[in-house]
Amino acid sequence: MIALVDCNNFYASCERVFNPAIRAKPVVVLSNNDGCVIARSAESKELGIRMGEPYFMVKKLVKQHGIEVFSSNYTLYGDMSNRVMKTLAEFTPNLEVYSIDESFLDLGHFYGKDLTQYAWQIKNTVRNWTGIPVGIGVAQTKTLAKIANRLAKKSTKANGVLVLQEPKHIKAALQRTEVADIWGIGRQHAKFLKSRNICTAYDLAQQPDAWVKKNMTVVGLRMVKELQGEACLELEEVPPAKKNICTSRSFGNPVKELTALEEATALYASKCAYKLRKQGSCTSAITVFITTNSFADTKQYYNSKTIQLPSPVNSDLHLIQYATFALRSIYREGYIYKKCGVIVSELVPENTIQLGLFSGADTGKHRDLMQALDGLNQKYGQATVKSAAQGSSKSDWFLKSEHVSPCYTTRLSDVIIAKL
Repeated sequence: MIALVDCNNFYASCERVFNPAIRAKPVVVLSNNDGCVIARSAESKELGIRMGEPYFMVKKLVKQHGIEVFSSNYTLYGDMSNRVMKTLAEFTPNLEVYSIDESFLDLGHFYGKDLTQYAWQIKNTVRNWTGIPVGIGVAQTKTLAKIANRLAKKSTKANGVLVLQEPKHIKAALQRTEVADIWGIGRQHAKFLKSRNICTAYDLAQQPDAWVKKNMTVVGLRMVKELQGEACLELEEVPPAKKNICTSRSFGNPVKELTALEEATALYASKCAYKLRKQGSCTSAITVFITTNSFADTKQYYNSKTIQLPSPVNSDLHLIQYATFALRSIYREGYIYKKCGVIVSELVPENTIQLGLFSGADTGKHRDLMQALDGLNQKYGQATVKSAAQGSSKSDWFLKSEHVSPCYTTRLSDVIIAKL
């Protein structure tokens, strides 16, 4: 049996944990530069605020209903996610962290245990230890667990926990689930299936294997097998290494000068380098792109430059050097830039690097330097030590975060002080 544990309105719930005054109020969390709504509490959903809606379009509604607004605080959300996942690991030796707010738990080794009672124990423990409310769906396969989780959140009777074991309950759950709501079904496939009068998950589960494979490939066939109760998707207890990494942000204010673009590019290159080291990889190619605002009534320009590196690296200093060179080759004066980004690709494991014959990279020295830098930043806070090329968080191009909350769990100065 597989359990899917999904945090309810995760970003909004994180903000509520440390601010009891807003626990009964509608809450929205905004994207980078406070652009769009990316998370909503249940109260905000009821008021009609849609996911991805631009913030300026809901400002009137925010003021009218006293909606609490927060800029995205990924440092806080990441740490709270880690706390939730560590709590879940107390209940099973086999766990897959699927996303920042979802995990699959293997409960197949609990013979003779009341899984409904155990799921409630998990739900209550996560709430008590972290303050985050979760919904739990339990079934024979990952896909069925997804369906159970979705119904658990919608059903007043289930109240956040649903275990699908009995064939009649599984059938009823499949009949209540539209094909568009099945995990892995995209918009085009949903449209195709409905045109053939396949409207529910139950309808899809009744289709012949040959027809499914022909029209939905082997991936679709695995999905149908999962709906039928045959496990085809194993738990990924160790996440696979990423094949490429991108760091990109829109600017808080439009940028004209090359100096500001260099600072932003250096920052993003440094972030890519850190992510590479974290997963034990090095990159053999780096791409830098810049673009103007396609929605603005100004001259438009987009360009990118890819550089093949002499040998794979993951050092901040190397990547900043190559990224700056690439940026200077595509920068053009007279344009107002809205965004830039850095992509590292052709990744290889750090422990299998083969240096070029004429490589001048002192990998040992850079490795020791980066270990020291990462250690200091981990101990004293993000960006405590950084390259001067990255500029300052007070730069005009830096992200807008007018409604950002404190980093309650990762910054000593932001820790809540209890007063008697």
